[in-house]
Amino acid sequence: MTSTTTQPAVMRAAAVRPQRRPWRRIVLHGVVLLGGVAMVYPLLWMVASAFKPESDIFSDPGLWPATFTTENFTQGWDALGIPFSTFFLNSFVIAAISVLGNLLSCSLAAYAFARLDFRFKKTLFAAMLATLMLPFHVTLVPQYILFQSIDWTNTYFPLVVPKFLAVDAFFIFLMVQFMRGLPRTLDDAATVDGCGPFGVFWRIILPLMRPALAVAAIFTFIWTWNDFLGPLLYISDRALYTAPIALNAFLDSTGASSWGPMFAMSILSILPLFLVFLFAQKHLINGIATTGLK
Repeated sequence: MTSTTTQPAVMRAAAVRPQRRPWRRIVLHGVVLLGGVAMVYPLLWMVASAFKPESDIFSDPGLWPATFTTENFTQGWDALGIPFSTFFLNSFVIAAISVLGNLLSCSLAAYAFARLDFRFKKTLFAAMLATLMLPFHVTLVPQYILFQSIDWTNTYFPLVVPKFLAVDAFFIFLMVQFMRGLPRTLDDAATVDGCGPFGVFWRIILPLMRPALAVAAIFTFIWTWNDFLGPLLYISDRALYTAPIALNAFLDSTGASSWGPMFAMSILSILPLFLVFLFAQKHLINGIATTGLK
């Protein structure tokens, strides 16, 4: 009797559920769509403004230009007296060297914390993690005094040399988490074959760390390319400007800012980041998923 009486109730419940779910899904998708439009609208407005005459940028709120023009790109390319390709090249050089420095130094530091035994290992690891909570601005003045004392201002050295000293604790922690998932039998086998600590790192650990290295490389490139405060603080020669600093040069405190050329060059500055994220998205997700940062 129990099975016969409960079966119609279950069937009625199953018949009612499909009628309620579509409305919930429509509402949910509608909220997500509105949120997506709200986040994408500023970017779309900037793209539209890059193809508008400067007089129409703030007077015409629409996304489709009433008067389509490409003069903002031609004017912005040489507006600072130097081709904008120079600023792109400067940003790329700094980002490439920073990626190389972070991958080399952070992987070595992570290998020491994850695989080697030495005195005060736990204390140093805790101190390293504590630097994650230390704002960049706290060390800004001491670092500037240091680099100025050795005459490194107006050069790229303050921007790239620290990357070779394992200063990014986030990447060290990420790589440590990944190495802890690798079996130690690989180290023992390599040691039996005659490899020392560095040989184990170079021949065994480093090739297996590709997912974590990919994440570190992607984030380092994006953060370095977007860095504004560092180059603004240390670089004064216009020929050494990076792309963010060059974009800031379009702004004028007197109100005579070149908005159209700035928006046009901003679009070109975003393209490298968009392409990196587009083609490296798979490696980014795979690397984060395999490092324990869930």
